[in-house]
Amino acid sequence: MRDRRCSFAALIVLVAIGVVVAPLAAGAEQLTIPRVGFLLMGSSQAGLTPLFDAFRAGLRELGWIENENIAIEYRFAGESPDRLPELAAELVRLKVNVIIGSTAGVRAAQRVTTTVPIIMCIADDAVRQGLVANLARPGGNITGLAAMASELAGKRLELLHEATPKRSRIALLWNPPGSYPDYSKDTQRAARALGVTLHSVEVRTADDFEGAFSSVLKGRAEALMVGPGQFLFSHQREIVEFAAKHRLPSIYAWKDPVTAGGLMAYGINIPQAYRRAAYYVDKILRGTRPGDLPVEQPTKFDLVINLKTARALGLTIPESLRLRVDEVIQ
Repeated sequence: MRDRRCSFAALIVLVAIGVVVAPLAAGAEQLTIPRVGFLLMGSSQAGLTPLFDAFRAGLRELGWIENENIAIEYRFAGESPDRLPELAAELVRLKVNVIIGSTAGVRAAQRVTTTVPIIMCIADDAVRQGLVANLARPGGNITGLAAMASELAGKRLELLHEATPKRSRIALLWNPPGSYPDYSKDTQRAARALGVTLHSVEVRTADDFEGAFSSVLKGRAEALMVGPGQFLFSHQREIVEFAAKHRLPSIYAWKDPVTAGGLMAYGINIPQAYRRAAYYVDKILRGTRPGDLPVEQPTKFDLVINLKTARALGLTIPESLRLRVDEVIQ
C-alpha cells in the first residue's frame, strides 16, 4: 500500500512539473521563429504598405507566414538618417536573422554588424559604395538587389528632355542619404551631354522641402527631376502637388507619383523588388551564406507617362517616346 501511495505521489509531482514545463517549452519554441528586421527612413509603415504587402506575398509563396513561422520587425528613423546605426544596433540586439534596407539602411547596418545577413532592397551602385566586393560573388554579409543609379539618372534626364525639348533648365531634387555621394555630379555630367542646365537641390529632412521648393523656383526651373530613395518616395505627395501648382513637368524613379498626377517615371518596379527580397530571406534562412548569393540587378525598367498631365501642361509627347511607353495613364 505504501508503495502505491509513493507511486501516486510521484505521478502528481511529474504532472505538476509537466504543467510548469509545457508553457516554457512552448515559449522556447516561439523564440526559435526566424525574425526579419526592416531598417528604413520615414516614421511608419504608412505609404509603404504596398511594398510590405509585396514582401509578405513573396514570403508566403516560399512557405513563410508572418506571425506563424516568421516574425517581422520594423524600425523607422523618421527624418533623421543619423538614427539608422542606433536602430540597426537594436535589431542586432534583438537577434534578428536578417536585416533589410535601402541604401541608407544598408550602409548603417554595415557599420554595426559583419555577421548578421543584410539584404539590399534596393541599394544604389553597391560595388561603387563598397557595400559588396562584386555582384557575382559579393562576399561578406551583404547581398540583395542593387541598381546602377548613375546610369538610371542619365536615362531619366534624357527622357524628360525628350518629352520637353524646349525646356533647358531642369531642377534635380535629391536626398543625399538615400543615394550615393556622387549622384548629383553624375547627373550634372549627363545634363552637360544633353546641353541642358541642371540646378541641384538637396532635401535631407521634411523641414527642407519649403526651402528646396523655393530654390527650384528661384532657379527658374522649367522641369523637375526627382531622385531615387525611400525618403523621397515617402514624400511624393508634396512633390507632385508642388510640380502641379507650378506647372513643372516632372520625372520620378517610381510609378506612384505619376498615378497621382506627375508627368512620367522611369525605373524598376519597386513592389516587385520587395517581393524578390523574400527570395533572399528564404535562401539565407535555409542556410545559404549571403556572400554566396549573387547580387541581382533589375533588367526590366518601366516607362510610365500620364497623358492627362501632359495635356494639362500643354505638352505633346513625341511619337518616338510613346512607342517606348510601358504604361499610359489617361
